[in-house]
Amino acid sequence: MSSKASEPVSIRLLDREYTIGCEPDERDSLMAAAKLLDNKMREIRGNNRMAALDRVAVLAALNLAHELQLLRNEGDGRDREIVRTLDDLHRKLDGLFDGTPSR
Repeated sequence: MSSKASEPVSIRLLDREYTIGCEPDERDSLMAAAKLLDNKMREIRGNNRMAALDRVAVLAALNLAHELQLLRNEGDGRDREIVRTLDDLHRKLDGLFDGTPSR
């Protein structure tokens, strides 16, 4: 997130402010990510205001990484199904053009 056009952006996580360098066109995405992380950290911390911040941050990061991995796996499964479907369609089209019957 850093480059020559980087600008300082303030975000809040668990009532602590952090300043991050961010390109102007990435600001909205960064703010949305910070809000998501803050919500996840608050969910993990729950009512235990004494929970160590580093532990809450690591658990939030692990939860979000797990969710991302599940979505990637789901996307990979869809990609494989699309490839299979396209292969079937290609075989059927090839059969139409070369005169062999398709399944």
